[in-house]
Amino acid sequence: MLKGKTAVVTGGTRGIGFAVVKKFLENGASVALWGSRQKTVDQALEKLRAEDPAWKVIGMAPDLGSLQEVENAMGRVKEQFGRVDILVNNAGISARESLYDYKEEDFEKIMDLNLNAVFRCAKAAAVLMKEQGGGVILNTSSMVSIYGQAAGVGYPASKFGVNGLTKSLARELGRDHIRVNAVAPGVIRTDMVAALPEELIEPLIRTIPLGRVGEPEDIANAFLFLASDLASYVTGEILSVDGAAMT
Repeated sequence: MLKGKTAVVTGGTRGIGFAVVKKFLENGASVALWGSRQKTVDQALEKLRAEDPAWKVIGMAPDLGSLQEVENAMGRVKEQFGRVDILVNNAGISARESLYDYKEEDFEKIMDLNLNAVFRCAKAAAVLMKEQGGGVILNTSSMVSIYGQAAGVGYPASKFGVNGLTKSLARELGRDHIRVNAVAPGVIRTDMVAALPEELIEPLIRTIPLGRVGEPEDIANAFLFLASDLASYVTGEILSVDGAAMT
């Protein structure tokens, strides 16, 4: 479905991001896997190359807090593969502190990675995509961007921002043949969810009509669809993949 395409996936070393990288490679894309540390990037690359040495995948660890570093890394991807067709903004962090315990610097840290970095990466990718005649930008949102959550206000606030950025960029960049969409995962079996206490997980499952926690591959499949030509007339959408979870 992505043969001949080149993708950049941030937060690609584990969980949803790693599943997206693998799914894209399985579908013929060349992929630049970005992570927060070169060590974890190299470990992810080792796993992928052990599975299929023919996969075209490279790894980088640019500072997403620096537009210059992001632009330089995006340029290196173009030098390696000739183009940048797909960007998946997946890097993110979460927190569940009460407002009364929330530190300003922690709020700013979440907003910078979950929202500001999406802006930086989208800006860098869009320049290249416009030059080549089009592309696809995909963002990881969350079910809490729709419903909010009872604690840790920084995370849902950042994802509300991601939704607004997604819809606005879709309207702005459509004239340049760049589609922009987001996937809003529900409760997914990732390290972030695994860190939650069991007394929080079980009540969450009871709110999901499908009766199970989602798997990273469920989200990767949604990203694959939106990245492919099957979604050539889909832009500005926030696709919920949450088993019809009810809050």
